[in-house]
Amino acid sequence: MNEENSEPQSKATTAGQVSVSVRVSPGAYLTALSFLLLVALFLLYLDLYTASGVIAALSIAVVFVLAATDRVIFDGKRIRRTGLLPRIGYRLFGLRDRLKLSDIEQVDSQSLRGIRRSGRFPYRHRTTLRGKGIAMTVVSGGERYRKFVREVLGRLDANVLDARSLELREYLSEPSMLERLVEEYRIPSADVLEPSFKKWKTARNTEALAVEPASTTEFSQKARELRELGNRLRFSGSLIQAAEAFRRALRLDPRDGWVLFDLGRCLLSLAGYERDRKLHRRAVALMRLAERRAGDDGELLSRLGEAYFQVGDWRRANSAFKRAVELLGDGFRAIRGMAEIALREGKIAHVIHNFGEANRSAENAALRRWAGTEADYFSRLNADEEYMELEVSRVNLLERLERNSRAAVRVSLVGLLVLFVGLLLDQIMIANFGWAIVFIAIGVRLVLLIGRKMMTNRIPFELVERDRE
Repeated sequence: MNEENSEPQSKATTAGQVSVSVRVSPGAYLTALSFLLLVALFLLYLDLYTASGVIAALSIAVVFVLAATDRVIFDGKRIRRTGLLPRIGYRLFGLRDRLKLSDIEQVDSQSLRGIRRSGRFPYRHRTTLRGKGIAMTVVSGGERYRKFVREVLGRLDANVLDARSLELREYLSEPSMLERLVEEYRIPSADVLEPSFKKWKTARNTEALAVEPASTTEFSQKARELRELGNRLRFSGSLIQAAEAFRRALRLDPRDGWVLFDLGRCLLSLAGYERDRKLHRRAVALMRLAERRAGDDGELLSRLGEAYFQVGDWRRANSAFKRAVELLGDGFRAIRGMAEIALREGKIAHVIHNFGEANRSAENAALRRWAGTEADYFSRLNADEEYMELEVSRVNLLERLERNSRAAVRVSLVGLLVLFVGLLLDQIMIANFGWAIVFIAIGVRLVLLIGRKMMTNRIPFELVERDRE
């Protein structure tokens, strides 16, 4: 199965010129459209029917065109964004609107939960590419996103990718291919599996993990194939079927730490959907068992450290990263993970040391540039009290802006409720009060969003130096 699935990716990677176009997140455009339609509704409330209709029609048309033309395109050499408004923003702030693959320093991906339907737990993936001071974000939504992941992430160094991006590159699959593999390995549907899965997840750990220690070369190969299928199912949202594939793989090769690790992460996803604390504890127990069976596998220990970090178990994450560094010598991912844990614990000297080590162990210029920038930044924080005070103030202000922005959204919802009550009761004063609350809250939120955008970037060292002179 591995050879069959890896062949198309290798052909795509070695092909000459490719062209992949994928849409960006429409969130900002939908927010703008909602505000403009609210203005049109207000004009309608004032009996200005013509103005209301014109604004509504123009808003829908203009926002649709802007959103439809705002895309991220990869031409085989560089990534660029085509939207009119982003390009104006890039020119306004003196930023570039394109990135070479060699300029990409970090790739972060997030998987956002959707609404469960027909035994599936769908995800929406957001992937952000960062480098040279700019960031480009694309969202999943079909074949274009899958092709973008194959073509772009497949050409990047694995250390540039975070754990989620690395898995997307390896396991994001075509629905037709996934259906064929499910039929080939005879994995039942989620509806059929759910009753037995409920019994399995409520069993005690000793019963759930009781497997025969019978592992041969043939069984190990079949277990690896089932593990790969389980990961593909997990990223498609078929979590119960994925858990079944991992369970079968575990029965074939109970000593495989990777199978235990992947089953644990699958159960973590299910526990998050179902808000099941017992299932969450079982998932963590599986990852700890995988850590014990990792042996000399430094890569597995590094990935375990990242998984522990995500669930907030920093002590175990640090232990896994240290073991990975001992085995790998100078593994970039493990050293970077240790730096992030030290940052969480407020140990600035350890942060500087680890980012310096990451800079020395990096295998390409982009990673060295990023790690060097982080080391310089925290060194300046450690050595310059004035700069640290400015940065702490900036971060605190950023957090306050975020909290107040969320509060403004809640206030605007209250305003809409007051507005509808006034309209239902035919009370003009109440309706007008509702309109006032809505527009004030939205205006405040817009100001807060602009302020948050301005406060996101770190304060340049040179700016502090010029102020001192």
